Amino acid sequence: MIAPMPRRSHARYLAPLAVVAFFLALTFTLLGSGGGEEPASGPAQTAGPATTPAKTAGAGKKARKKREKKNYVVKPGDTPSAIAEKHGVTLEDIEQLNPEIDPQTLTPGQRIRLRQ
Repeated sequence: MIAPMPRRSHARYLAPLAVVAFFLALTFTLLGSGGGEEPASGPAQTAGPATTPAKTAGAGKKARKKREKKNYVVKPGDTPSAIAEKHGVTLEDIEQLNPEIDPQTLTPGQRIRLRQ
């Protein structure tokens, strides 16, 4: 006599469905949260930026440090315009404070004045 075949578990149908459901949920989650769109303005919208005081205070200190530097040591690849932009001064100010320096021949290690 031939033995009957054992019954198959219903889990063999559920496992592939669970995988498909997982990937669908992941896709909808990523598409729904990464839109980058601004919410429509209305009464529920809060006014002002949503930054913490610690972040705001830290950004102000960094900006002040850049502005307070009076001298700068030239690094390889620096240009006068890049230095001016990085430190918040105009190119004309750098040229007036450093008349002896040729902007075309900046060398690494050279010191230039940024402010009086």
